[in-house]
Amino acid sequence: MVAGLKARADELADSITTEAGVPTRVAQRAQVGLAIEIAESFADITAKFEFERRVGNSLVVREPAGVVVTITPWNVPLLLSLQKIVPALMAGCTVVHKPSELAPTNSYLLAEIIAECDLPPGVFNLVVGEGAVAGAELAGHPEVDLVSFTGSVRAGREIGRQAAEQIKRLHLELGGKSASIVLEDADLEPAVRATVDQVCFNTGQTCLQWSRLLVPSHLQQQALELAGEIAGQYKVGPPRDPTTDLGPLVSSAGLERVRGHIRTGIEEGARLVAGGAEVVEGLQAGYYVRPTVFGDVTESMRTAREEIFGPVLSVLPYDGEKEAIRIANATPYGLHGAIWSGSSDRAQRVARQVRTGQSDINGGAFNILAPFGGMKQSGIGRECGVEGLDGFCELKSLQFPDRSAKLVGPHLRDEKQP
Repeated sequence: MVAGLKARADELADSITTEAGVPTRVAQRAQVGLAIEIAESFADITAKFEFERRVGNSLVVREPAGVVVTITPWNVPLLLSLQKIVPALMAGCTVVHKPSELAPTNSYLLAEIIAECDLPPGVFNLVVGEGAVAGAELAGHPEVDLVSFTGSVRAGREIGRQAAEQIKRLHLELGGKSASIVLEDADLEPAVRATVDQVCFNTGQTCLQWSRLLVPSHLQQQALELAGEIAGQYKVGPPRDPTTDLGPLVSSAGLERVRGHIRTGIEEGARLVAGGAEVVEGLQAGYYVRPTVFGDVTESMRTAREEIFGPVLSVLPYDGEKEAIRIANATPYGLHGAIWSGSSDRAQRVARQVRTGQSDINGGAFNILAPFGGMKQSGIGRECGVEGLDGFCELKSLQFPDRSAKLVGPHLRDEKQP
């Protein structure tokens, strides 16, 4: 499968650019390239995975969970698909994959690649259609044992209700409103630059973006000047232009949603430092929006509370470390985040107090071998690494006769007998 993915990498990247508006170089490197690395990593993980272990007189075995339905979104389509499909197959499950109707082409290509892998018929299956119809039918099917879904909280709740009715297993990777916390002893410029860069990745259409920048009150103005200057350096344009940093949003509905949030931020009193809701000059046709930075944002504002899914950064001032932690946790989400400090130990101490599934310490890079997933309304379960494979296994214990083990039940052993 990996060999097939590498051979058709350019074709896969082009399909993502066409359907999701991702700049070509971003689609090639950060979407397809990283997706292949994740797929490849599971070969090594599986080879070392402990499918069986002895515990006293018991053999604990991990068996395939069964029939798995994977439902994925349009924003990072191939990566999020392989993140589920590959470990499910490696665990011994069969898979029914339902991609987003907004970006299904890469899944057609993936199905062609898998068809050449000589798997038994029915091990991998592709079903396309709208989420409310095809996705709901698959999630509620009585012969499905596990549903692995990445998408909105609203859809996740509905899938959760369907799964609960049949007591079937569930993986959910949902939304986020992650915070990048800059402590007063941090180097401000690289922290702000990394945060703006992260919030602009994929034109802001990622659940793990750091959409809230928390800075000490006395550093807010300096941070805003930096963020505004950096945001203004990004080029918005056609995705196949090699100089483009941000392509269009995925749809007209997406554009109106992001513009609406920007207008609401202004109406609620946030200070617009960069960007805005106006049409991007020279790009009247297309779903384009400029990187937008807000200052003087308070916790009660919608731009600080709601997932926008666009390149919009809210800068919130705080007074003291405890308040920074409180603000970071004052959200129903808990997916991702960042901590910046001159002391790695201090950054780690703060990160341990933030209720989020993953935190980057002083710019730590994404690790495909580490578990990824969220707390609270950001989801249930983990993907990637050993935990990503283990999530598609069921545990079974086999007990064997053992003289040292005490029997229980109506016929207890006479301990005096040999």
